[in-house]
Amino acid sequence: MKQILNVNINNYDIVISDDDFSNLMDELLEYTKGQKKLFVISKKVYKIYKTKLNLLDEDVLVLNDGEKEKNFNNYKKILLTAGKKELTRSDVIIAIGGGVVGDIAGFAASTYMRGIDFIQIPTTLLSMVDSSVGGKTAIDMFGLKNIVGTFYQPKKVFININFLKSLSKRQFYSGMAEVLKYAFIEESCGLQHSIFLFEYLTLCQEKIQKQDSLTLIKVIEYCLLLKIAVVNQDEKECGLRKILNLGHTLGHSLEALGKYRKFLHGEAVAQGLFFVFNYAYSKNMITYSYYRLSIDLLNKYGFKNTVFNYKPKKIVEIMKKDKKAEQDAITFIMPADKKRVKEIKLSPDELLELF
Repeated sequence: MKQILNVNINNYDIVISDDDFSNLMDELLEYTKGQKKLFVISKKVYKIYKTKLNLLDEDVLVLNDGEKEKNFNNYKKILLTAGKKELTRSDVIIAIGGGVVGDIAGFAASTYMRGIDFIQIPTTLLSMVDSSVGGKTAIDMFGLKNIVGTFYQPKKVFININFLKSLSKRQFYSGMAEVLKYAFIEESCGLQHSIFLFEYLTLCQEKIQKQDSLTLIKVIEYCLLLKIAVVNQDEKECGLRKILNLGHTLGHSLEALGKYRKFLHGEAVAQGLFFVFNYAYSKNMITYSYYRLSIDLLNKYGFKNTVFNYKPKKIVEIMKKDKKAEQDAITFIMPADKKRVKEIKLSPDELLELF
């Protein structure tokens, strides 16, 4: 099965399929015919798929796995490798891996010779439904996530769900947290028709957990339709695109406090989702019925509201350094109605009292 979506910005296609890897590479090589290529790939993916993807060592730069690898030294390494290969503005950098590889390879592509072609081949559910589409690129610095980056759209995105077969259960469910996020923001995305993602995730829970191919393709398609609708309206996060950060304000803080080892990104976001739903219900922003349905959906996919040992002051201090924070206020995206969200600002003092 193959599904093709299009993003208006930069007019690029997203190809979602369950093709053999040989077909994926044939399509990629045809699309990049005549271009020199630098593949930036995560170590784990390289070990599993090197032979299946028929990659040549001289075209590949392997990066270690983990958020800590999204650093200035690896960014520099990509640029040096591109220079040694004598890549020009007519050539291409191709990211194969999760969000870490996609973010740093995209940032390198956006800055090498002021921008060369960039292609995403995401290999995790999280990167398939979120980071590979929309043009955000970044590295981490100063202990802060994605603090240095650009908005730079890829030329094409190839999503092949066969990569998910080698994903750990924990990594798969980390991606599901981002999927659930989309279900909670659907009516605020500006898509011209309803896709009923919340209901689909409720009804198809068993098939999703068994990783049924056709169901996963549909889930990825639905999430990307919502993300594309948002990005087409607000490429650079000046307004509407902020809704994609539902659950992320607290989530990013927890990731940092856990030194990017205790929590996977989706696990931290899930805790952020519990926080905003609890807050919204306590302030009568949503009905009990919707609150209960949302919490139940999170629970169905294995997420539980957790009590943290972190000091409230430390949580808030990291939040204050968030890119979207202001001097005296921290921005949250909050549930406002069924499948709708809105932006609110809370002061550090308010947050300390809440925590």
